[in-house]
Amino acid sequence: MATDNCCSIAPYFEVPEDRMEEFMGLVERFVEASRTEPACLYYGFLFDGNKATCREGYDGAAGVLAHLDNVGALFAEAQEVATLTRLELHGPQSELDQLREPLSGMDVEFYVLADGFRNQ
Repeated sequence: MATDNCCSIAPYFEVPEDRMEEFMGLVERFVEASRTEPACLYYGFLFDGNKATCREGYDGAAGVLAHLDNVGALFAEAQEVATLTRLELHGPQSELDQLREPLSGMDVEFYVLADGFRNQ
């Protein structure tokens, strides 16, 4: 049985080579905006060439919703620079159920945690 209420978001972007510098400027702004969120457990961008993803985790569904509210304008800006190719949300069923309706307008893949733990 899973005992962790952490929800993680994984957006995947493809960044045109000629816009990478602009995207990196957005990355800095995302990191700074997210740093002050009390429910943010971890946050960081990863790259493989021109492909990028953000590794981010929150204390429950409320933390996810607070984050999305905080960075909504930045997320829209990022999608003007790069193509969002996939958006995943990971977490326990009870937390993901709280996110399905608020995120129903987005093309999200929900991955339900079946078993696991998190060391404190």
